[in-house]
Amino acid sequence: MDQINGSVGLTERLRRRRKELKLTLKDVAEKSGLSFSFISQIERGLTMPSLTSLLALSRALDSSINQFLEQPVGGAADTRHNKRVPYAIGPNSATYERLSTKFPGSVLSSALITEPPGRRTEPMSHEGEEFIFMVEGALTVEIEGNVYVLEQGDSLHYASTRTHTTWNHTDRIAVMLHTCTMEYFGDDPEDAPHIETET
Repeated sequence: MDQINGSVGLTERLRRRRKELKLTLKDVAEKSGLSFSFISQIERGLTMPSLTSLLALSRALDSSINQFLEQPVGGAADTRHNKRVPYAIGPNSATYERLSTKFPGSVLSSALITEPPGRRTEPMSHEGEEFIFMVEGALTVEIEGNVYVLEQGDSLHYASTRTHTTWNHTDRIAVMLHTCTMEYFGDDPEDAPHIETET
């Protein structure tokens, strides 16, 4: 893997920012929509958040996600399979490859996500909608009590406002194309390159 963000640095930065704002764990839980126990586990380095839950924490801490996580910049309209830089939030967490760029007016964020065996994300809800297409392996997605077992070639489209969680219930990696309308790359559209389109 070309780039991994250290879990110790991440947990320390999150804790330091919370204390700077004089917020309790309960305050952050209420503002982020994540559980008190989950945030406590993150700060103690016992678990790592997903990209979307890290964004929720960043917002709760009045910060940009880029203050806690270094991500590749989406500079071009196209990406090449041998040039994308994989990155992860911490050890044993999912691996991400950025697929989408950012430009004024764009609403989609897309990544190729590799989930290690047994990994389960925390239940959460947020604005927008999500689309998952299974590239390899299998994944269980639970949305407010409805369980979907997705295998290679399967897809799922749902409102992100419904509480959802994913779980790689297998003993091998699961790879999915994930697209959502929640901006989780932290780009400033004004700094993004202008992309010419044919008329």
